[in-house]
Amino acid sequence: MQRGSPSCSHKFIHTLPKSETEIPDPPVKKEASRFRIFKLLLKITVTVICFWYISRKINFSEAANALKKADWWFLLLAVLALALSKLLASFRLNIYFRNINIHLPQRENIKLYWLGMFYNLFLPGAISGDAYKVIVLKKKFDVSYKKITAAVLLDRFSGLLALALILSAYGIVVMENKIQDIVLITVSLGAVIAFSFIVKFIFKDFIPGLWPTFLWGVAVQALQVICMYCIMKAVHLPLQQAEWIFIFLTAAVISVIPISLGGGLGVREFVFREGAIYFALNPSIAVIISLLFYLCNVLTSAGGAYFIFHDPLKEENGKKAV
Repeated sequence: MQRGSPSCSHKFIHTLPKSETEIPDPPVKKEASRFRIFKLLLKITVTVICFWYISRKINFSEAANALKKADWWFLLLAVLALALSKLLASFRLNIYFRNINIHLPQRENIKLYWLGMFYNLFLPGAISGDAYKVIVLKKKFDVSYKKITAAVLLDRFSGLLALALILSAYGIVVMENKIQDIVLITVSLGAVIAFSFIVKFIFKDFIPGLWPTFLWGVAVQALQVICMYCIMKAVHLPLQQAEWIFIFLTAAVISVIPISLGGGLGVREFVFREGAIYFALNPSIAVIISLLFYLCNVLTSAGGAYFIFHDPLKEENGKKAV
């Protein structure tokens, strides 16, 4: 057999150590992988610390008794209110998509949004729901990553601004310090004005959807407030205690920061407990309320797992959405 023949080369390659035959991963890819692992470990650590702290500060028997006496019909209404808020949120996002010529049928948009909810809540160490939407839509439509990412982020911010305005309204009701009221109102209104200027001068493609999406955002947050009222009713709390809603909205704002598992799990409970203490409310009940809201979130998001195995942008007749 001649030297350098294919069979000799094949044999030689298999005799080399594994490290010599494999091409090492690029340094950038390794760094990105390490950063993802670091973020996951950070989220796990923050969640564990929050629950460890809470577990030392609440009365478990009192919390368990409140949960045992809960009215499950009102909890069902809470789930329905939260599910409806997510449905409206998908409509809001689709307005931004249409601003950049992504004409996604609402049926497919809901499926994609639902799958994104599942990713955000259940797979914190994997790709986020927002990143997944960007990747999928880029494959289906001839639109840049930059524009799709901008649509997803602006959708988030419009919802956050609506949340801030409702938080300010409840702040006026529950906060006794007028200076705090003025600060809340000034910051929230300033944020809305700043957001509108940013869209008009930087993200001009989205100007037509600026105020419609903001109004949709107010509707979304209002339904989530209704969800919280249903939970309060379920655990037999008086609805006139607006402090609970203020705490819930504050926790929702803080939960936007991605530092814990499951969209704020642990951090939300920590904020609820500390807020209850600040307003002289029952901290044990506060933790139960927070966990019940998380349960509602789980129930509304879990169905998105179906679309992991069924293309959310594929119509029932087998044709791709256009």
